[in-house]
Amino acid sequence: MQQGGIVAVQTNDQVVSASEYQALLKRVKQFEQMLGRKTVEAEILKDALEIAAAKKFISPIVLSPPDSTRSDK
Repeated sequence: MQQGGIVAVQTNDQVVSASEYQALLKRVKQFEQMLGRKTVEAEILKDALEIAAAKKFISPIVLSPPDSTRSDK
């Protein structure tokens, strides 16, 4: 550890403790897991939207443009 610190100081790099490094690795792993869950969730919702649109379960009002451009006023 000391030799690594000496090398870091000689090259003007920052020195991080091993415990801080491990904590950061743990956070990265948690973020990767959350990203994976959200990616799966987005795919499921996208597929559900496609199925619902194909079966016309979605109201035409939801699919129409905002109120300012609708002509059925």
